[in-house]
Amino acid sequence: MNQMNYQKELEKILENPEQGQEGKVPTLFLHSCCAPCSSYVLEYLCPYFAITVFYYNPNISASVEYQKRVEEQKRLIAAYNEEKKGYLIQILEGDYEPGLFYEAVKGLEQLGEGSERCFRCFDLRLSETARLAKEGQFDYFGTTLTISPLKNAEKLNEIGQQWAREYEVNWLPSDFKKKNGYKRSVELSAEYNLYRQDFCGCSFSKAERDLQNSQK
Repeated sequence: MNQMNYQKELEKILENPEQGQEGKVPTLFLHSCCAPCSSYVLEYLCPYFAITVFYYNPNISASVEYQKRVEEQKRLIAAYNEEKKGYLIQILEGDYEPGLFYEAVKGLEQLGEGSERCFRCFDLRLSETARLAKEGQFDYFGTTLTISPLKNAEKLNEIGQQWAREYEVNWLPSDFKKKNGYKRSVELSAEYNLYRQDFCGCSFSKAERDLQNSQK
């Protein structure tokens, strides 16, 4: 069976994104992992949607790291709004609950990046995104995570679609790394001087990256 082209599915929606009331700007509740990953995604989508960024990342183990990333996210959004790149972007910071992450991945700690441990983490974050998207009556929900070459876009979309059915809210399919999306995010990170981390956020990915760096 051929793998779905999520970028093409997204482009179909962008041709006619309206949901519900005619003439209303469609709303998007967008989970974001960090400012660098959201940079291209927000630039790409804000001409089409009134976006609320949902910063919910209990996988980030160190509180200092978490705070640094959320402040960079807010700084980027403020800059985009000032520049009027598209519709006004808002941000909602979720609860910082690292205990939920450790509970979700219990027993999978020794697995590497890209494993079932990561899929459990995706599920944790997207389930909460979907729940709040339904509660807030957003037209769509989605995530910036598919921009990363290290993240499984097929699995992310599968999980997103699952929670879309559960909460009866529209999932925005994506593979943002396509069409040079990742390359553009690197350019925007440099342009806005964004703090760009070299690990996903959890203590396990940091240990893996530290080991890799020590072996170079």
